Amino acid sequence: MAVAGWKPFVVIGLLNNVVPFSLIVIGQTFIPSGLASILNATTPLFTVLVMAAASEESLHVRRVAGVALGLIGVILLRGWGVETRAGQGLGIVLCLGGALSYGFAALAARRLLKDSVPLGTATFQLMASTVMMAVVAGVAEQPWRLAVLGVATWSAVLGLAALSTALAYIVFFQIVQRSGASNVMLVTLLIPVTAILLGWLALGEPISAREIAGAVVIGCALLVIDGRALQLLRRSA
Repeated sequence: MAVAGWKPFVVIGLLNNVVPFSLIVIGQTFIPSGLASILNATTPLFTVLVMAAASEESLHVRRVAGVALGLIGVILLRGWGVETRAGQGLGIVLCLGGALSYGFAALAARRLLKDSVPLGTATFQLMASTVMMAVVAGVAEQPWRLAVLGVATWSAVLGLAALSTALAYIVFFQIVQRSGASNVMLVTLLIPVTAILLGWLALGEPISAREIAGAVVIGCALLVIDGRALQLLRRSA
């Protein structure tokens, strides 16, 4: 591939990996993970606003209301009780900056990668972001000074790389092409629900009534955003 052909993937890798991952990781050193997950769930709202400001997608009241309802569901599911910590305001701003970066990444993917094959997009985006993060990690962390990693750690890293990153991004860019950027970012509303269900299935963690209620609210929010269920209700009425 020509050098010029790498430019879109560098932009996407920067906005979709390097910037949000770095901001959210640093932000979580100031705030609890529960609050970080709630802030991460604002990604669809930022995406809707970014796409509307760029005249890529219309700003429908129904879509904004659905995203807001989904955010309420995430807050209900995760709980809002958060202890006060030093630097908490900075942590919140950093996590919100990561969510905003995802919104711009969706816009860039929509404009720059319209004709790109999802498998190639995912591959070259991750290659570009790997190079950038290798430089950052080399300067900030100096990994060669860390202790040798064990088999369990490498297995976890490979699992995250293959399933949660490589395969996930192939599906991600496929949905961007077919359904639009705003729709694909709705996945952040489902992350807490999926984590709770996996904790229950794999780790035997209990599920509370509050978590069930939050999941139901998120499900209703997705139906509102999709709109087809509301159209069927109107026809029936």
